[in-house]
This record gives sequence, C-alpha cells and structure tokens, in this order.
Amino acid sequence: MSTKPQIAPFPLASRALHSLRVVLGVFKLRIGVLIMITALVGSVVTPGAPLTAMQLLALAVSVLIASAGAGAFNQYFEYESDRAMTRTRTRAFATGALPRTWAWPILIGVLALLGVTLAAYALNTAAALYVFLGAFFYAVVYTVWLKRRTAWNIVVGGLAGSFAVLSGAAAVDPTPGIVPWLFALVLFLWTPPHFWSLAIAYEADYAAARVPMLPLVVGAKRAAQVVFGSTLALGAASALPAFFGLGSVYLIGSLAASAYFVHSTARLAREPHRKNAMRSFHASLVHLSALLIAACLDVLLIR
Repeated sequence: MSTKPQIAPFPLASRALHSLRVVLGVFKLRIGVLIMITALVGSVVTPGAPLTAMQLLALAVSVLIASAGAGAFNQYFEYESDRAMTRTRTRAFATGALPRTWAWPILIGVLALLGVTLAAYALNTAAALYVFLGAFFYAVVYTVWLKRRTAWNIVVGGLAGSFAVLSGAAAVDPTPGIVPWLFALVLFLWTPPHFWSLAIAYEADYAAARVPMLPLVVGAKRAAQVVFGSTLALGAASALPAFFGLGSVYLIGSLAASAYFVHSTARLAREPHRKNAMRSFHASLVHLSALLIAACLDVLLIR
C-alpha cells in the first residue's frame, strides 16, 4: 500500500503567520504593552477631569508605537551582541531572518515621530515631550550610550518607564502633581532589581556579549545583595502614594506586593543562583502589576 506524503494544511497561511511573528518580535511588544499600561495608569492616578475614550486611545497608541520604535532600534543596534546570548540569539536581526537594511532606521524614526506627533495633536505638548523622552532614553541613552560603558546602565535607562507614567499624567494635567511623580519614582526604583535579577540568571550570556551588567562587575553574590537593598527602597517608595492622594486599597495592595518581592529578593541574597534569580525577576512583574491594579481600583472606588 502506498502512502501519500503529508502536506501541512494552509502552508501559505502558516508561513505568513510565522513571518508576521518574526516582524512583530522586533518591536518588543510585550514590553511596549507594559509601558503603555503604566502610561494609562499615570492618567488614572492624576487628579483632574478623566480623559475621554478617544484621548485614552491616543495615549495608548502614541506610547505603544514610540516604544515599539525604541524596541526595534534596540534589536537593530545590538544584533551582534544578541548573537552571543542564548536568551536573544533567535532574534530576527541576530539570525538574519530580517536583513539590516536602511529601511529599518527610517521605519523606526517614523514610528517615533508618529507617536510623539499623535500625543501632541490629541493630548498636549507636555505629554508628547514625555513620550519622546521615554523612547529616547531607552533607544539612545540606555542602548547606545550606557549599556556597554557602565554597570549602572539600567539605572539611568530605567527612566524610560518613569517618563511613560508622566506622559499619562501630563495628558490629564500638563504640570502633574505629587502622586504621578511618586509613581515615576516607583518605576525608576523598580527597573534595577527587575533587570539585575535577570542579569544574575543570565550572567554567562552578558559575559559572552561583553556587556558590563552589575553581576559581572561586582559578582553575583554582591549583586544579589544590591537587588535586595534596592527592593527595600522600592517597597518604601511604593507605599508613598497612599499618603499623598491614594487610599487604603492602594496601601494594602502595595504592602502585599512589596512584601512578596522583598521575600523573593531576600531568598536570592541568601542563595544567589539562577533559579532564585528568575523567581525574583517574576516577582518583580507581579509587584508592578499589583501596584498598577491597586492604584486603579483605589481611584475607581473613590470616584
């Protein structure tokens, strides 16, 4: 009995879907969506008239496409170091799945310009400025200027998240009050323990790529201690918005989230190995998510 060769159903659709995933992966959309959400929460926690549905959409789209442009530039610029790291070696520019042609810098610039222009047109110039600064700090300050020069690269580069919060706040009030600035501080303090936990887990990768992340400079044990100390500072800062405008719902959420994150980093400080580093990294995501949810619930219950 002869057997016919198996043919995958809809091969063209399957290839098209794969190509779409490759292209979308360049823009780091998961990070972009998180940044977009922080911008939206920045608008929610800012006192003033709530944004209309169209303004919220404009804020979300402007931050997302500006972040996407910055993410694409990061991969375009770092394709050689991405090849040296197991975590990033399958990225499109690193593998050559997408050629590094002149069209990409143009597309990246257009995305950034569209994001800033949309924010300026639909919101205000202050919001547009913060959208620009967020993309600029990630793409240029962090990726180009600092990443290969200093172990404190992610500290300054972390301001990109702070600017996202401020872009949402400025959409409501061009001169944001204390609560949005406190949330910007929280994002600034959150980024180092979040990223350094990942750097401890992938220390060999960063060594291969010759990127001076903190664990390579001071050692994994010392870096884990710094992560723990910075998480304590983050926990204290995370509670502050409850005393300057938000209420008990946020306070309870922030204390619970910070306790969980601190517990994870304390375990990492005691035993600085990869498994605990990844636990700390995931705990940082839980912490930030819980803060954003608690802030929104607090405001909605008050209103």
